[in-house]
Amino acid sequence: MLDLFRIGNMKFFKQILAFAIIGLIVIGCQSKHGKSEIEVIFTPDTLNVGYTYWWPESGPFVGNCGEELSLVFTGIINQIENTTEDAGPLYTSQNGIIAIDKVFKIKEIGPKTYANQKFFKSDCFYESGLRTGDRVLVFCYDYEDDYSIPGGQSILKIESLEDPLITSIRKYIDNDQSAHKLTKDTGLWATKNLGRALEKIIECQDENENNTGTDNSIQ
Repeated sequence: MLDLFRIGNMKFFKQILAFAIIGLIVIGCQSKHGKSEIEVIFTPDTLNVGYTYWWPESGPFVGNCGEELSLVFTGIINQIENTTEDAGPLYTSQNGIIAIDKVFKIKEIGPKTYANQKFFKSDCFYESGLRTGDRVLVFCYDYEDDYSIPGGQSILKIESLEDPLITSIRKYIDNDQSAHKLTKDTGLWATKNLGRALEKIIECQDENENNTGTDNSIQ
């Protein structure tokens, strides 16, 4: 009877040990998820984002040392409207709507912080070359406590959710926009005419680190 009790305890101990190991593996895998691993339960609402048409740069690499990205996501264009004169002589206004499917960065900007809206709308689509049905990767910033998009290269056409551009930008976000992590990706971004913009950010961050001895990724 005592031997059976010992055998039973040993089996129970092995089961507990196995569950503990599995738990550690699961926790270990979860800890590898970066900041860009965001789960969103979408609401059937629309996020209206202003077009900062006067910005001289667009895309994911803006500013001397990398302006902080505020909202980054992928989605599919489901509507592009006709151009209008709504913006007057400032620029040609053309609204487009994107159905968001994955979100990789949400910056807290107060009352207007992204709140899981399914749809994105802006009037920055003139001469974008994009069409209904295109899958896109989108980069927004913030301006005067609201999200903004500088147009142009801030909406990039991609092939799928496995596109290398997504892998690269998630690496950038996960590492607090340390451009050094993307040194090997300059050729990839060059295919979107953004290679030099990335190199400029890398050079600026290198100079800052050499001057201060610290990592000042975002200026």
